[in-house]
Formats: sequence, C-alpha cells, structure tokens
Amino acid sequence: MKDEIILTPEGYLELETELNELKTVVRPRVIKDLKDARAQGDLSENADYDSARDEQAQVEARIKELEYKLEHSRIAESQGEGVASIGSTVVIEYDDDDVEEFKIVGSMEADPLENKISNESPIGKAVIGHKKGEELEVSSPNGFYTILLKDVK
Repeated sequence: MKDEIILTPEGYLELETELNELKTVVRPRVIKDLKDARAQGDLSENADYDSARDEQAQVEARIKELEYKLEHSRIAESQGEGVASIGSTVVIEYDDDDVEEFKIVGSMEADPLENKISNESPIGKAVIGHKKGEELEVSSPNGFYTILLKDVK
C-alpha cells in the first residue's frame, strides 16, 4: 500500500501529541485572537485580523495533515531480539574502521542530524532483517561498500 506511513511508536506518539496540542490549545487561542481582531471594527485594514486568519489557515492545514498521517500510518513491529528493524538502534563499522550509531526509522521520521536514518536509505535497507556480527554490502548511488553490523539494540 503506497499511502502507508511507517512510524516508530515514539514517532506516532509525537504526532498524536502535536495534534492534541493543536486541537486543544492552539486552535482555541487562534479562534479567540480572531474574535478579538473582529471586535476592533473595520476588517479591510485590520492587520491583526489578517494575521489571525493566516494563522488559522496554517493550524487547520497542519491538523488535516497530522490526521491524515495518523490515519494512514502503521507502527513498525520489532523483528525480534537482536534483529535490525524499524525502531532498532544499530552500530555499524565501515571499512575504514569508522563506527557510527543510527536509529532506523520510517522515512517520515528520518533526521540525519539526530542519527535517525530511514528504512529506505541505503544503510537502512542493508541492515534490516540482519543480526549483530553480520558483514553486509550496501548499495549506494556511488557504488557498493561493505559494513559490519556491530550491534543491534
């Protein structure tokens, strides 16, 4: 299914939390701001009113986006102890003895700055389903290279 979004349990919870915050805190504040701006009179030259309407449109768009993502998402299931899967943290060693640790996440949660790599990335694809100690070949746009899966947490 192409519309399916794979999330870690943490990623799903983050989206749920943001949606709840938007619906229970931000949306009511924006509606109040809109009412206050309307009470100021002439709407044609009312910058506060225009700003509140813009913010309302952004909030409603984000709520729709989050609802869609949550409705079309699936929480990744663990492959079992010691097997790399979405949600696993893996330690890999490159040919040059450089060692890195990554958390494998769905593509929507990927953030290289936080060492969260997508299950669809070259390394993500290579390690999923494999165990600690396995030597794996990674296919990247620049060709193939080998990594050692040092640990799976």
